Amino acid sequence: MNLKAYYQQLRQTEASLTNPDVVLVSLATPNGGRAGVSTEVPRDIAAKMMVDGSARLATETEAQEYRVKCEEACRAAEQASLASRIQVTVLSEPEAKKPTGGSKGTKGQ
Repeated sequence: MNLKAYYQQLRQTEASLTNPDVVLVSLATPNGGRAGVSTEVPRDIAAKMMVDGSARLATETEAQEYRVKCEEACRAAEQASLASRIQVTVLSEPEAKKPTGGSKGTKGQ
């Protein structure tokens, strides 16, 4: 492997990527890499993965779909977190009917 050519190609690929975060789609690799998995990575890592042949740049449609799925997953996680914070107190019927001694005082008795 010619390291000079490898790093030159790495720099050229990184320079061609304009966004700071890039959506990639993985490719099948001989060491067990699964094809079709989308992920968002910084430019330098994206360039390395593309030059190494383990991923390709996602199309605009694939990138939009990936970001929408991420937003939905984030919303679902937030809702689950909020649901776990709700506190419920169960009262029996006699406890519910008891006066709480709230704002009515017994002054003068």
